[in-house]
Order: sequence, then structure tokens, then C-alpha cells
Amino acid sequence: MRVLLVDDEPLARQRAARLLAELDDIVVVGEAANAEQALSEFERCRPDVLLLDISMPGMSGIELAKRLGEYEPAPAVVFCTAYDEYAVAAFETHALGYLLKPIQRDKLAAVFSRLSRLNQAQLSALATMTAEDHDRGPRQQLCVNSAQGMSLLPVSAVRYFYADNKYVSAVHPEGESLLDESLKELEDEFSEQFVRVHRNALVSLAYLQGIERVGVAAYRVRLHGMAEGPQISRRHLPALRARLNKKS
Repeated sequence: MRVLLVDDEPLARQRAARLLAELDDIVVVGEAANAEQALSEFERCRPDVLLLDISMPGMSGIELAKRLGEYEPAPAVVFCTAYDEYAVAAFETHALGYLLKPIQRDKLAAVFSRLSRLNQAQLSALATMTAEDHDRGPRQQLCVNSAQGMSLLPVSAVRYFYADNKYVSAVHPEGESLLDESLKELEDEFSEQFVRVHRNALVSLAYLQGIERVGVAAYRVRLHGMAEGPQISRRHLPALRARLNKKS
């Protein structure tokens, strides 16, 4: 995988290059200190991936990512920044990774391990998704927090969302991931894909299999691929039964 490093701090580029050199099948093909240099280097070496700083003099990394998204094929982008408030804007450009400085070896390795499982056609397809595509309907991917840092989670993989105090999690086959969104916001956006079963839970209609009794008067959702689904409140039980009847 061919990588272009873009960062206005020489020491940051040196550290990234040193860490990338420890990974298999990764080659740093160029470096740039700003967006203008990055565009020139991109034309010269046509990298597969940009490891891209966000806050730079002149054009920001997010603006540069949008420009590069117009190319065919477009490179994949992994952002690295000292400020986590850029996460949502970064992922709106369909970046495939987001790392906080100073870059940690294990998190960098996790991002590039994920990228290495995608072929060039898949990388290009993800990188060239436009903001207009995003605006046509509900998102296809969510920005989530995990042990490896911030990443993208396909909405199609989510079995259910649930809220626990101030936190909302997406439950999927690989485990759980934290979201920076409320359950109400998710319900409004994904009303055609998820149904509320409790004040603290939304379940995916695609994986909904049925209702099971727990004890004398409690019920849980039965979901494909999950050993146990969330509890159903009495208030939402009639509507859920109606959705199941409609589905069958």
C-alpha cells in the first residue's frame, strides 16, 4: 500500500514514517507540508492512502480531502490531528480512519490493517462517495468510538442501539461501539430501518425475528445473530407486534 504523508510539522511526518516502516506491505512514497504540496505530490506518485493532518496553513486537510475526492481513482484518507473536535467533519468526507496525535503505534496498525483488507476498487469507491450522496438519505456508515480510536461502522451491521445514562452504543457482531449521538437523533434519521422497543433501545428491522417472553410479564426482542436482544417496554409492545405482523 502506497502512502503519502501530509503534515506541516516535520517531526510529525518523521514519527509517522517511522511507525509505518514497521508495518508490512506499507511504503511511504512521498511527503508534503501543506495542501498545495500534497496536490503536487499526489499527481506525481498517485498514492493509495493519504495520512493527512487537518489543521495546516492555507487549505485545511478536510478541504484537501474533498478536492482529492474529485479524482478518479481517489485516494483513501486517514486523518491525524491533535484536536478531536474535527471528527464529525472529517468522517463527512468519508475518511477511512481518524487518529489523534501523538499517533500511537497500535492504533495506526489497526487502521492500516483494516485498510489492507480492502482492495483498490473498494478503497476508491469509499473515498469517492460525495457529500451529495450523504444528503440523499440516511447515512450508510456511523462515526463510532472504539478501543482502536474513531472509525466507521456500517449501519447495516448494527443489530440495535441502546442508551445507558449519557452514552449511546451500537451493538453489532464485533461487539459494541460508542456514539456521540442521542437515541432520538438516530430514531429520526433511521426510522425506516430501526424501530423503538423501549425508551432506551432501537432495533434493526432487518434482523428482527420475533418476541420472546422473559419471566411472567417481561418480553425481549429476538434478533438474528444475537444471543439476547433488548427488553421491550409495555408501551412499545403493541406497535412492535404490529410491525412483526406487517413484516411476515
